[in-house]
Amino acid sequence: FKYCPHCGNKLVKKEIGDEGAIPFCEKCNIPLWDMLTTSIIAAVVNEQNEIALLRQNYVSTVKYVCVAGIMKIGESAEEAVIREIKEEIGLDADEVKFIKSYPYKKKEMLMLGYKANVKKADFKISEEVDSAEWVKFEDALSLLREGSIGWQLVKKIIESHDDKQSETTIIKKNTVGLR
Repeated sequence: FKYCPHCGNKLVKKEIGDEGAIPFCEKCNIPLWDMLTTSIIAAVVNEQNEIALLRQNYVSTVKYVCVAGIMKIGESAEEAVIREIKEEIGLDADEVKFIKSYPYKKKEMLMLGYKANVKKADFKISEEVDSAEWVKFEDALSLLREGSIGWQLVKKIIESHDDKQSETTIIKKNTVGLR
């Protein structure tokens, strides 16, 4: 910022704690921090361990993406996840769980990554989605752009699922001889 977005006054540099020199409006008496657009990205998972992957041709005509969108003012991240899932694929999330935040420097965004559980149903896709399909965990990563935020999120969820499956197997093996 060079000018205050609230009053239009020219900003000065002011030392703010450990942050260093920050643009500051002397009229409004506020620092104006660099701003990121906050958005959500959700791996939508059903009870059959399938992930909803979307094709949005304005993003890619080759690779799939996860449900994602910008948070609205006054909306929590969890509310944004529920809203975006309903808007983009017409499903209701039963549970949403925060997984990890992902800075997206290229677009000056902070993407908050979630896992959202839904009941498997047919999609009712919005106009911004060209197609959507349910994909088994083991096939999902190959359909996403490697290294993308969606790929990283889905990989983390699959690894977490695999770890839980291993724990269940170990517990079952250890309890067999106890009867």
